[in-house]
Amino acid sequence: MRNRTAVVGASVVALLVALGLTQTWLERTAAAQSKGTVQAPRFEVDPLWPKPLPNHWILGSTIGVWVDSDDHVWIIHRSSATLGNNEKTLETKQGECCEGAPPILEFDSDGNLLRHWGGPGQGYEWPDSNHGITIDYKGNVWIGGNGGPDSHILKFTKDGKFLMQIGKKGARRKAGAGAGNQEGQVAGFVGGSNEAYIADGYLNKRVAVLDADTGKMKRYWGAYGNKPDDTPLPAYNPAAPPAQQFYNPVHCADMSVDRFIYVCDRVGDRLQVFTPEGKFVKEQWYEKNTLNAGSVWDIAFSKDAQQKYIFMADGVNEKVKIIDRQTLQELTTFGDGGRQPGQFYGVHSIAIDSKGNLYTTETYEGKRLQKFVYKGLAPATKENQGTVWPSRSTR
Repeated sequence: MRNRTAVVGASVVALLVALGLTQTWLERTAAAQSKGTVQAPRFEVDPLWPKPLPNHWILGSTIGVWVDSDDHVWIIHRSSATLGNNEKTLETKQGECCEGAPPILEFDSDGNLLRHWGGPGQGYEWPDSNHGITIDYKGNVWIGGNGGPDSHILKFTKDGKFLMQIGKKGARRKAGAGAGNQEGQVAGFVGGSNEAYIADGYLNKRVAVLDADTGKMKRYWGAYGNKPDDTPLPAYNPAAPPAQQFYNPVHCADMSVDRFIYVCDRVGDRLQVFTPEGKFVKEQWYEKNTLNAGSVWDIAFSKDAQQKYIFMADGVNEKVKIIDRQTLQELTTFGDGGRQPGQFYGVHSIAIDSKGNLYTTETYEGKRLQKFVYKGLAPATKENQGTVWPSRSTR
């Protein structure tokens, strides 16, 4: 008990010191911003991107986005499963519009639809609740899920040819349990961070590293590099000492050019940084009083050689945060809640192309993909820029 008390006490002291340093930095940054010396990337929404979909197709909750080496934008969405009956009358033979688009869509940089595929097929188990898409350096497409049974990931070619399944659907279902199959409905399942399968955000609480060719588990870790513990945490409390495990969900894990792993602890309102071996390096909180689904949803790195900036999607406060990657300090934000171009409803995922343009997807009732055009660096004079509508000169 004495050792545990010492650890908790040290955590409180460390938190107070960190808060003091953060406040000092913010005061200095505010002074610098007032003089126009702090620079940050500037963006404007492109309200005409992407182009309309064919075949009366519409998007469901749009849950993942990635930009490949050709600057093609890939998304995954939940299609008809998240559409109301009045949105898909073509499917029910009750009207002329509309129906859910295939779950995986590829667009070129002009917003033209190139490829579309996905859904249940022979030889693999499609997720109950699609969640996330990544294109690896070999051009393979990886997808995952966050429904109750979704303890697996899938690998395809860009044309949708199935290559590999890692893990097994429903592998951790409790005997006799009848858990739901929608997002985060994991009450009927049990975590198991010593198992060689991937379900790391919504059931387990870890970062898992797999061999991308064989699917073999190589290593994994929890918050602060601790061994993961799947015991449910109490509800997030911003006044409490930092939790020594991740909250559910662990919502992103991205490697920078200097090979650090940045991990989104979404509900915990924090971003943690690790070495590739899982050694904890540093952390930062964002909008720390945010409850509900949390503030740290997804990140993308800027395209300069040093990746000076992090762009962070915040799906509760409905913003994109622009962060100095070295200090992890927030420089400015853009966006606001709403349904107009440049506004957000559940901004969930974020990606960047080679020109520095950002792409965001929205879950829940947002159901869309947006493009934000990079306009260069500018003084970061506002804490929040609001809706970044195109200026008159660029319309």
